[in-house]
Amino acid sequence: MIKNLLQRGLPALALAALPLLTATPAAHATGAQPAGSAAFGIAGAPGVRAPLPLFEAIDRIPVADEQREGYKRDLYKHWNRGLNATDGCDTRREVILAEAVEAPQVAAGCKMSGGSWLSPYDDVVVTDAAGLDVDHFVPLVEVHDSGGFAWDAARRETYANDQASPLTLIAVTAAQ
Repeated sequence: MIKNLLQRGLPALALAALPLLTATPAAHATGAQPAGSAAFGIAGAPGVRAPLPLFEAIDRIPVADEQREGYKRDLYKHWNRGLNATDGCDTRREVILAEAVEAPQVAAGCKMSGGSWLSPYDDVVVTDAAGLDVDHFVPLVEVHDSGGFAWDAARRETYANDQASPLTLIAVTAAQ
């Protein structure tokens, strides 16, 4: 569990702090770079801030009270058509396929047989895709409480089905 938190939590924290560590010069918005600066900036270049020590960057992350009202799971449309809208697999099944240790056979309608998975939360080997759940590493209620309440429907759906990051969705043993 601690290993998973370190592998998944620290990169997520680093990504949250990234805006504090990088520059936002006006020229960046147009794609232009100040003379002599690299794409990621040079300390001392106009409009570029020097990187901050980690704990100072963390101290600068805005903190606000969570909004606990209004959460409904169906506000976050999940298990849409997935990355390949023509393969018959929804996001959930695509995550299960992507996380297979041994790939299952896939029939019409994305019906899976065979294969195996290792659930990272409990180190259980699962040999039937029906024995898996796909969880949001950051639960949807936490996303909502921490700012997702202000997102439009398209952004909520995008988050709920995000396969661009291995830190968003995870296949685990189904609750019994």
